[in-house]
Amino acid sequence: MPPTSANELSADQVARFARDVAALADPDDRVLVAVSGGPDSVALLLLAHAALGDRCRAATVDHGLRAESADEAEWVAALCAQRGIDHSILVAPLPDRAGRTANVSARARTLRYRLLEEHAARIGAQRIATAHHADDQLETLIMRLNRGAGVAGLAGIRAKGGRIVRPLLGWRRAELAAIVAAQGIVPIDDPSNVSDRFDRARLRKALAGVDWLDADRFGTSASALSDAEDAIAWTVRRLEAQQVETGDDGITFWPDDLPFELRRRLVECCLQRLDPDADLRGPALVRFVNTLESGERAMLGDTIGTAHATSDGRVAWRFRMAPPRRSR
Repeated sequence: MPPTSANELSADQVARFARDVAALADPDDRVLVAVSGGPDSVALLLLAHAALGDRCRAATVDHGLRAESADEAEWVAALCAQRGIDHSILVAPLPDRAGRTANVSARARTLRYRLLEEHAARIGAQRIATAHHADDQLETLIMRLNRGAGVAGLAGIRAKGGRIVRPLLGWRRAELAAIVAAQGIVPIDDPSNVSDRFDRARLRKALAGVDWLDADRFGTSASALSDAEDAIAWTVRRLEAQQVETGDDGITFWPDDLPFELRRRLVECCLQRLDPDADLRGPALVRFVNTLESGERAMLGDTIGTAHATSDGRVAWRFRMAPPRRSR
C-alpha cells in the first residue's frame, strides 16, 4: 500500500512544473494524468496535483499483459484516494494484430491512448499529460538514429500533440525519482524496464555508465528538428494544394524540380488519399519514388504509379489502385 501521509513538494518544484504546464495548456484546462505507478508517472501525478489542484484528474490503463497489472492499478487508485485525486482504472481487450509492425508494445500503446482519449472526453479534460522526460528523449533520439530515421523521426518526443501534453521533457529521471522518494513512496517496478528483450531497456543499461552525453542538449536538438519538421509539413500542405490533383482515374502529381524530400512526402500524400491503410514505411516509399524518377512503372502495396510527359513539357506522376486480383 502507498503511504498514508503526504509531504509538501518544494515551492520551486511546483512553480517550475506550473510554468511547464502553462506552456502547453490553457489556464483553465482540466488535465488527465496518465499514471502507471512507476516513478516517472507518480512524480507527474504529485506535481500536477500540487500545481493544478482540482483541475488534476488521473487514470491508469490496465492492459492485462502481466498478472500483477490489476494490483498495480489498484495501488495507484489507493494513492490517489489518499490524496484526494479523482482516479479511474481503464480496461479493455488488447486490439488484434494488424499489419507487420503491430507488435504487443505497439498494440498496448494504441489501446492506452485510445482509452485515455475516450476517458478525457467523458470527464471533460482538455489535456492528457504523460510522464515522458528528458532521459526518454535522449534514448528515443539514439534509438531512431540507429534505425536511420529522417527528420520526422529525429524530431523525437513532441511536447504537445493534439490533446496529449508532456510537461516533463525538461526534467531528468533522477530528479523525478527523488521527488517520489521524498514523499516516502515506493513506486511500482515494471520488470520490462530492465528486460533485455526490449531495445530501450538494453540502451538504458548501456547509457548508465556514460556521463558525457548531455540530455538537455539532446532535447535542444530534438526541439530544433521538431521545428524543422513543422516547417516541412507546412510546405507540403501548401504544395499539395498546388501540385496534386484528384481525378476520376486516380491522382496526378507534378513533381517539377522539387527537392527529393518534398517529392517523397507529396507522393506519400497521394498514396494515402488512394489507400488510407497503405503500409508506407520509409525504405519502400523511397524505392517507389526512385523508380518513378527513373521513368519506370512503380508499385507499392495495391497502388500503381506511372510517369508521363505532358503536352507542355512537364512530367506528371499518376497514381491509381491496382485492379483486384482474380481468384482462382
